[in-house]
Amino acid sequence: MYVCSCFGVTEKQVKEHAEAGACTPRQIASASKAGTDCGSCVRRIQALLGRGNCPRRELLDQGMPALTAEVTDLSEAA
Repeated sequence: MYVCSCFGVTEKQVKEHAEAGACTPRQIASASKAGTDCGSCVRRIQALLGRGNCPRRELLDQGMPALTAEVTDLSEAA
């Protein structure tokens, strides 16, 4: 099933990118362009990624300061 009609990205491709380490819609966009045109697929991508499945998120929860700064920088850039 297609997640991103603009770039022909499938649910399977999003899951493969997530398994390879993409934890956020922005990282999925960097890997596949999904979500970078009309943006209507971003919520679906977020749903596929879920919560808590990202090793970087686990490190952030443990209080790793470098990751905290990086995530804050990315949040401000959005």
